[in-house]
Amino acid sequence: MAMHLNDTLNIISKITLPRLLNFVQISWSFYYAKWTKKIRVNGLPASITIEPTTACNLGCPECPSGLKQFSRPEGNLKTDFYKKVIDQVHQKSFYLNFYFQGEPFINPNFLEMVNYANQKKMYTATSTNAHFLDDTMAKRTVESGLSRLTISIDGTTQETYESYRKQGSLEKVVEGTKNIVKWKRALKSRTPFVIFQFLVVKPNEHQIAEAEQLAKELRVDEIRFKTAQLYDYENGNELMPTIDKYSRYKKQADGTYRLKNQLLNECWRMWTSCVITWDGKVVPCCFDKDAKHQLGDIEHIELKKIWSSAPYNNFRKALLTNRQEIDICKNCTEGTKVWE
Repeated sequence: MAMHLNDTLNIISKITLPRLLNFVQISWSFYYAKWTKKIRVNGLPASITIEPTTACNLGCPECPSGLKQFSRPEGNLKTDFYKKVIDQVHQKSFYLNFYFQGEPFINPNFLEMVNYANQKKMYTATSTNAHFLDDTMAKRTVESGLSRLTISIDGTTQETYESYRKQGSLEKVVEGTKNIVKWKRALKSRTPFVIFQFLVVKPNEHQIAEAEQLAKELRVDEIRFKTAQLYDYENGNELMPTIDKYSRYKKQADGTYRLKNQLLNECWRMWTSCVITWDGKVVPCCFDKDAKHQLGDIEHIELKKIWSSAPYNNFRKALLTNRQEIDICKNCTEGTKVWE
């Protein structure tokens, strides 16, 4: 409980008056649009996602980075360009997520970028497969001021772990976790808040209790169990878990599957956050993995203008009228309700 409190207080500490006023402004914009169907958006997103790289050392079957099947350019985020983005947003945006596709630690300047955002008093979070967290990198990670570190675990034995995390090593994940926890203690740092993320799929669902025990043994701050987004689910999928609680999909009378939840014609994220690819393309959210819905290019136009532009507002309007027809929304659990 105390560990969660520390993380909550860390987030709260980032909320300055300009950031709070910005959050109120964009929140009102969301509810105004929801009630009136009229789009008026000012300010800046409270939360920004920036992609450090598209590269990954693993080959996970439901991930474009792992499959090496991107239909967009691949590369690493450049430090100078990144700093220009942060300089545009930091006065009003307080949460920075350093992850979209790829393994963040592959970018050689990743921790320098984290530190820059930390200097701007932004809450910084990332997700990693932990294969690069040797002793030196773990120490640098803690020193960077990173606020939250999510580590993908996805199995408690090597056989189970690599059934999804192709070419991965559970031993490296455990060792990397130990290194982070060790350096947090050595440096007397409350950050990063360390989360184990267990993506529940059929091959590992029998190890949920063991994963909870492993999290306790390694003294991570929290463990979360995540449902898997599957590209091909209508006719079933070998990765689909049998435990209903951890499946996004429900079997129908004709033997096919559908999302458990009904999409609502709204989405909080479209008014409060955005995603920026490594090369500056602004896309609506993390479900647009191939950046098909590009709403602007921050390398040429400042984010403030893109955020309230006609393309962005047209996308928001489409969400409010017929969200089920938007391809990237069809497999999303954000802004949903349970089918009756």
